[in-house]
Amino acid sequence: MKRRMNGYLRAGLILTGVLLALIALGFFWTPYDPAAMRGSEKLLSPSLLHLMGTDNFGRDIFSRVLKGAGSTLVIALSTVAIGAVCGTAIGALTGYYGGAVDEALMRLNDAVTAFPSMLLALVFVSLLGSGSANVILALGIVFIPGFARVMRSSFASLRDANYIKSARLMGAGGGRILFVHMLPNTMQVLLPAVTIGFNNAVLAEASMSYLGIGSMSSLGYMLSDAQSVVTSAPWYAVGTGLVIVALIFGVGLIGEGLQRPDLSGEV
Repeated sequence: MKRRMNGYLRAGLILTGVLLALIALGFFWTPYDPAAMRGSEKLLSPSLLHLMGTDNFGRDIFSRVLKGAGSTLVIALSTVAIGAVCGTAIGALTGYYGGAVDEALMRLNDAVTAFPSMLLALVFVSLLGSGSANVILALGIVFIPGFARVMRSSFASLRDANYIKSARLMGAGGGRILFVHMLPNTMQVLLPAVTIGFNNAVLAEASMSYLGIGSMSSLGYMLSDAQSVVTSAPWYAVGTGLVIVALIFGVGLIGEGLQRPDLSGEV
């Protein structure tokens, strides 16, 4: 018997890999200049020359999607990085030490989660100002409590494990126990949480950009732009929306695959 990836994980990696390859390509090359307006090519339907058609300014939608997906990806990854790193640190401290540290940090955590996440993010952005950097910071702060609660449970369940007790008896310090002995054994919880967080970050960023307070080049802003021509050029909204759905679906499959056994028979 050989171990191999389950179908969910394999399908997710293939779909996400294709999308990431296209997004990476968009950082260096696009078929047309995404910002170039061509009055004679307004609202052209999809064709070999324009794979996703053109918008109401004659801009190539496929080129704009490649650039916009890159902006959405950077914001989502940065958001999840802030939430995962800070949330894991808080979860490690509260789960391992407990007591007053646990009480203080988790009460602060509860105070943040008492507010709807999107509303809280909108408040932060209204205070800090619009723009990609502020959206990343606002969403990152909002995502910290979710990661903190998940990781707290994971670290707390490992606190009294035999190998942790042995490490203490051998004189290992708290930092070494947390990040050398315990953290690797929380990956089965952290990685699926990261995939869920990434999908939530994509949706949150798209929603904020749709409202006009996020990145002006992201997929969410393109969806808002497509609303004015949805009857005359439905391909604009459909193409942009499908990319968002495909990215979320691919990462979702990876998260599902990570939570399922990978022993599926012989290769």
